Amino acid sequence: MNESVDLEKQAITAQPPVPSLDRMRELARRLGDPQRRFPVIHLTGTNGKTSTARITASLLGAAGLRVGLYTSPHLERVNERLVLDGQPADDEAFARCVGAAVDAAAPMAERPTFFELLTAAAFDWFAERAVDVAVVEVGLLGRWDATNIADGRVAVVTSVGADHLDYAGSLDGVAREKAGIVKPGTRLVLGDVAARFDPVFARTPAADVVRLGAQFAFDNGRPDPAGAGRRGDPRTPLARYDDVLLALHGTYQQTNAACALTAVEAFVGHRLPADVVEAGLATVRAPGRLEIVGTDPPRVLDGAHNPAAAAALARSLAEEFPGQRWNVVYGALRGHDFEATLAELDPDRVAAVLCCEPASPRAIPAQELVAAAGRLGLRPALALADVATAVRHALEQAAPATAILVTGSFYHLTEARRVLTSTC
Repeated sequence: MNESVDLEKQAITAQPPVPSLDRMRELARRLGDPQRRFPVIHLTGTNGKTSTARITASLLGAAGLRVGLYTSPHLERVNERLVLDGQPADDEAFARCVGAAVDAAAPMAERPTFFELLTAAAFDWFAERAVDVAVVEVGLLGRWDATNIADGRVAVVTSVGADHLDYAGSLDGVAREKAGIVKPGTRLVLGDVAARFDPVFARTPAADVVRLGAQFAFDNGRPDPAGAGRRGDPRTPLARYDDVLLALHGTYQQTNAACALTAVEAFVGHRLPADVVEAGLATVRAPGRLEIVGTDPPRVLDGAHNPAAAAALARSLAEEFPGQRWNVVYGALRGHDFEATLAELDPDRVAAVLCCEPASPRAIPAQELVAAAGRLGLRPALALADVATAVRHALEQAAPATAILVTGSFYHLTEARRVLTSTC
């Protein structure tokens, strides 16, 4: 992730830009407006949007469509953000499309950001490869996000929560920013969105709105007896599917799957065959989302970086690993409420909190995390030199009743996975 860290440093030292899509629109025009050459399913949400995007793409692929997928952030290589039919862009394709975006930006008076260049490159690649549909995840909030130059035929809002308040100002502001991706005629799918925000989404120009619980859900969700993920009976406005395997762990993934299935049916305009649903849900992968990378003891990676995500993680761990105690490797970035996030951990289930600093210029010093953990009764809490050291310490202290959980930020999951999998 070195290239991302370097570019992030540049972004932090630069003057924050005035919210505008003008620069992104100009860049796209110079590339021939590739985002207009394929239909889009557009996703945003405080939590769940990447997993929902991945499930959506898996279902569309199982239905026989050629699918582009654009997500962020990446875990190991930036190529992971651009995916075609389940495969990340190879180095040649990635370099060619990013190079074309850079060349198009050269005459511009205002230099595009790293994310804008990647978004333009993704749109250009999807157009070049003539995808049947692109599943596009918002990078930040929605209204002013670079991806919002595309007009989604279907828009998905997975959740509205307290994150990026430095940009949006309030929860109502977060909802308004996310509602900004809805264009005239868009079909809107609302996931775990509180009823208090209904007026915000009622004011959008959506053709119709469907809501989790009222029109769709993942009923009777439960852990798969063989440990392969979750099982349940997803229902949509068009159909019900019985005893389907979702190859992801975590109760929250049930909501994501229900949103994805509903979005796909809204896109294609009819119910999906049962075998397509079964294939799409059984083959999906979501790295870094309650990802089990080892057993004896369990080794789990989850990028729960805000309080709502941490609460969902805690519920899932209690259900799927009842009675398990955890050595928690934790790191966090500025801009997120790390103390409220840590507060979602159950002190009775935490054997130790091993604090480290992710590879980001926004990393919070480990000693600050230790102090917060202590205030919350999460003890012992230790500051370790780096991610690898923290993970090795967790492994040394592990026992049959003490497992390992790496959480708090996606930025340290890659290094943690490397150490954890090399010792399995």
